[in-house]
Amino acid sequence: MAHPKRRHSTTRRDKRRANDFISPKAITTDPTTGELHLRHRSHVFEGNLFYKGRMVVEGYAPQV
Repeated sequence: MAHPKRRHSTTRRDKRRANDFISPKAITTDPTTGELHLRHRSHVFEGNLFYKGRMVVEGYAPQV
């Protein structure tokens, strides 16, 4: 079994272990539209752009 020639620092070890405890992305339901979306992100519903339960842009068409 391989052994490291030099000791790894605690910072390097902890950076590697940080990925073990990543939580899944939070999904919530919009109170006005009932649409599922990521928290703190705007979302498109029936051609309109919504954010925090309010219509921000009417007739929103994303540019390709």
